[in-house]
Amino acid sequence: MKVLHTIQDLKAELKAYRNEGKSVGLVPTMGALHAGHASLVERSVRENDVTVVSVFVNPTQFNDKNDLAKYPRTLEKDCELLEEKGATIAFAPSVEEVYPEPDTRVFSYPPTDEVMEGGFRPGHFNGVCQVVSKLFMMVEPDRAYFGEKDFQQIAVIKRMAEDQKFKLEICPCPIVREESGLALSSRNTLLTAEEKDIAVNISKTLFASLDYAKSHSLEETKQWVIDTLNGIDGLEVQYYEIVDGTSLASLKEWEDSEDIVGCITVFCGQIPVRLIDNIRYK
Repeated sequence: MKVLHTIQDLKAELKAYRNEGKSVGLVPTMGALHAGHASLVERSVRENDVTVVSVFVNPTQFNDKNDLAKYPRTLEKDCELLEEKGATIAFAPSVEEVYPEPDTRVFSYPPTDEVMEGGFRPGHFNGVCQVVSKLFMMVEPDRAYFGEKDFQQIAVIKRMAEDQKFKLEICPCPIVREESGLALSSRNTLLTAEEKDIAVNISKTLFASLDYAKSHSLEETKQWVIDTLNGIDGLEVQYYEIVDGTSLASLKEWEDSEDIVGCITVFCGQIPVRLIDNIRYK
């Protein structure tokens, strides 16, 4: 596996592969890789001749400077995992390489990018679209792989790819969970062992809500999830929305859609770590 740091080197390397007619898969990451990322890399390796994994903590998608500063950075360890999983190229550029000048492009895809994360993290999805569109232009992949833990992000990226006329396939991949049920996240490394035990209640409550929903209304189910988690010391729900899986519009009744997903964000711990998860009702 090659570790490249400049766009020029990346393009030169990929040109040689393309001249041989090889397919290219892209796995965009912010590093601090875990088994969830590994599953994306493994799928790309299976489905493409060449797999590029970007490792870049993108500053434009953070609306909280403290969150950006404390985001874990573990490039050496990340590269060991990527080599083990069969990646062809690890692309780890500097901020200056990706943004030689400020990116003033504005991406807007209402209502998909305005609700939930879009409402609580102004500018977040614009930053995501900026960096992902840049990566698509740099790599020109045939396929790009994203984890479904970031369910809303995938919906926004699909709209951006369509809007910008990128000729590639967006490949959503299932959430990977710890044995406890906790969704794998780079942010989990910021939790103490005790806080991780508390955080398990997020997925536990979401899975329990599948049974609860069978005999309760959508609104009752939504409130039950919020009340259950807020009743646990060390957890505070920022939002829980039950939405249409395509438009992400909030739903009022189970009959309002054939594609229903519950999306949640919870603060966990004394120095709160922001955790997201989701569950499909149908």
